[in-house]
Amino acid sequence: MWHQNYQPLMNSLGWSTLAAALPIFVLLLLIGVLRKPAWVAGLAGLITALVVAIGVYGMPAQLAARSAAMGAAFGLLPIGWIVYWAVVLYQITEETGNFRIIKDSIGGLTTDRRLQVMLIAFAFGAFVEGAAGFGTPVAVAAAMLTGLGLSPFFAAGISLLANTAPVAFGSIGVPVVTLALTTGLPEAELSAWVGRLCAPVSLIIPAYLVFVMGGFRALKGVLPAAIVCGVCFAGVQFLVSNLIGPQLVDILAALTAILGLIVLFRFWQPNDGFVLAGEQQAVEVPVAHGFGPTLRAWSPYLFLVLFVLIWGYKDTKALLETTNLVFDWPGLHNQIERSAPMVATAAPYAARFTFNWLAAAGTACALATMVAAVVLGMSFITYVRLLGRVAKQLAFSVLTLACVLALAYVMNYSGATVTLGKAFSMTGVMFPFFSALLGWLGVFLTGSDTSANALFGNLQVVTANSLGLDPAMMAASNSAGGVMGKMISLTSIAVAVAATGMARSDEGRLFRFTLKHSVLLACLLGVIATLYAYAL
Repeated sequence: MWHQNYQPLMNSLGWSTLAAALPIFVLLLLIGVLRKPAWVAGLAGLITALVVAIGVYGMPAQLAARSAAMGAAFGLLPIGWIVYWAVVLYQITEETGNFRIIKDSIGGLTTDRRLQVMLIAFAFGAFVEGAAGFGTPVAVAAAMLTGLGLSPFFAAGISLLANTAPVAFGSIGVPVVTLALTTGLPEAELSAWVGRLCAPVSLIIPAYLVFVMGGFRALKGVLPAAIVCGVCFAGVQFLVSNLIGPQLVDILAALTAILGLIVLFRFWQPNDGFVLAGEQQAVEVPVAHGFGPTLRAWSPYLFLVLFVLIWGYKDTKALLETTNLVFDWPGLHNQIERSAPMVATAAPYAARFTFNWLAAAGTACALATMVAAVVLGMSFITYVRLLGRVAKQLAFSVLTLACVLALAYVMNYSGATVTLGKAFSMTGVMFPFFSALLGWLGVFLTGSDTSANALFGNLQVVTANSLGLDPAMMAASNSAGGVMGKMISLTSIAVAVAATGMARSDEGRLFRFTLKHSVLLACLLGVIATLYAYAL
């Protein structure tokens, strides 16, 4: 059995921390400075982690390779499985022409730019985030707002700002599922804490967007709508994350916010005039399609809600989990001994993999795509071709997930994560604040809250344990703080620029626009985490 050593370089925490952080530095260098594709950075980070684990920590090569393989397997199932079918569901609505009906049903509700931003960038963007995620909501919302007449820069910037609080529960709860798998903490407990941290921010984001558009004067004219939108979304986000789980948080919260605004519009409309700076003549006018076609267009997502609820129901879940294949990872399970501060007393490090092919949320989503294809009249051949096209489209994204999770597992099993956790514990009582900023940094680096949770989730737990803080809350703050890094990640900015037809040279301008908001909101999450840790 190999024994972990958390200060392998000259028995110095400082030098050992520099070595442990090297894979993260490589990620930062390749993505943030050299601007390499995410899969290249992820693969380079994984190779660096293997070199550090074997060369610095003295981890046997076969154990390092097996821990990487186990992490990559978690990246493919259940995480990659969920992502794949979520994108398939979205593509079905696109392929059949029904996404245009969905878009028109939202864009045709009001001509006020501020209300359109709440409906499309925030509420509908959150819905798409919950169903697909991984850049899709920014692309969809930015393209829709541009089509309705907003300037490409404002459409892109506002869509990036709106894609914040919903990110923690994106792609049917993948970030929280990943956090649970990485840390070994209960998924329900993590979901509850992420909801408690994100809900206060969700409450103010609709108003914040309008304030950014036109200041207090613009916000004053639509304050009732901002309150309704924020309360509906934040309230449902809090309740569903605490009472049901992470899978349907965004979808149900977004639908509630949209319905709340629709009801409000029946009795109230803004009576002030507002013109957005740089506004263009509308190039696309939403049309009414009628109740039947609109309901049919939305049906894929209604099926998704139905199947996920069935899969999450206690009795159904227990029945489905009887098909799980649980096994010890060959050559890794209990072959490594951990010691304090990772555990109270020295103990073997378990490595157990659960192959939940039927019970996984991705399987529920897969069934929703099959039913949706039939209802929307998609032929079997077209459906099969779509499956292949999405697999090709997501190949590098799934590779990135596999690499980042493999990197995280190598760092965990080698002891590098514990080294970093001991270093972060030096921040003492300020750690809850920096915990959120660590998640923010992770999403900026990787472009994904899922990847950031895989990268830093266990580090948060180790540090929390060493400081006597709630490990679930600290792990959740990684995810909650991370969402504020989404708007400045290079991948998100590239998606927004492409969706609106802006020049690539405008990426720097868009980054500068979102940076100050990203830092401000990340610090706000840090303050909320600190209040929960010590006052609430």
